[in-house]
Amino acid sequence: MTILDETYTLSNNVEIPKLGLGTWFIDDDQVAEAVRAAVEIGYRNIDTAQAYGNERGVGQGVRTAAVPRDELFVSTKLAAEIKDHDQAVASIDESLHKLGLEYINLMLIHSPQPWNDFRGGDYAEGNRAAWRALEEAHQAGKIRSIGVSNFQQQDLENLLQGATVVPHVNQMLVHAGNTPSELLDYCEGKQILVEAYSPIAHGAILENAEVKAMAERYGVSVPQLCIRYTLQLGTVSLPKTANPEHMRSNAQVDFEISSDDMDALRGLRAVDYGEHRAFPVYSGK
Repeated sequence: MTILDETYTLSNNVEIPKLGLGTWFIDDDQVAEAVRAAVEIGYRNIDTAQAYGNERGVGQGVRTAAVPRDELFVSTKLAAEIKDHDQAVASIDESLHKLGLEYINLMLIHSPQPWNDFRGGDYAEGNRAAWRALEEAHQAGKIRSIGVSNFQQQDLENLLQGATVVPHVNQMLVHAGNTPSELLDYCEGKQILVEAYSPIAHGAILENAEVKAMAERYGVSVPQLCIRYTLQLGTVSLPKTANPEHMRSNAQVDFEISSDDMDALRGLRAVDYGEHRAFPVYSGK
């Protein structure tokens, strides 16, 4: 039994694998091969988004993988600029068509604001309209679970004012050096499972001397330490890679970080994202 066999249970009793494959920045014509390789290694959780431009390839990889569709957990995300019910309805169906799947395991609103106004204006009404479309698709069986991404507490509270389903998931940036503890606690209190994307800080943490020294003490790599950290926070970890060797290494996290070291990693600040410092890095800009 490895981390690839372990799951969390969402508030609607749907099981989600604890470790997944992120596909951001993997080209559409290369991602099917990456998905098949990941599945061969043992991954069962595959994450994509409309904004990634690779849903077609992800779907192809899922449909041609070495295991049946019902053994795979496939997530995608409604484009951040869609803040309208009818647009959201059409976009959900478009994702199903591009993926070539009868259902999606999890679909998220990618951001509470469009990327060109990230953390800017008030889109509460638009988010509630898009959420209504997700609730309807969930009710219809097109989507097994629904959630959000990059939502702060205020964004979640605004959404919940008109929701009939509390989001099952909030996918957000969580890594050593960026641990939003209050938001993690809030989500836990609402039974919203957090998914951690970019658990290796877009690669920026690889040169952090303190983290490198800690990884050496455990006899693991920095990525393995960082992935284990997000798992011990109780989140789904979604490292992105198209490299099968990295996929294997990322899943070799059968060790325990001590409580003191967890506190040290939780207290890290000011990670420099280097070439990705233009925020939000996940917007595709």
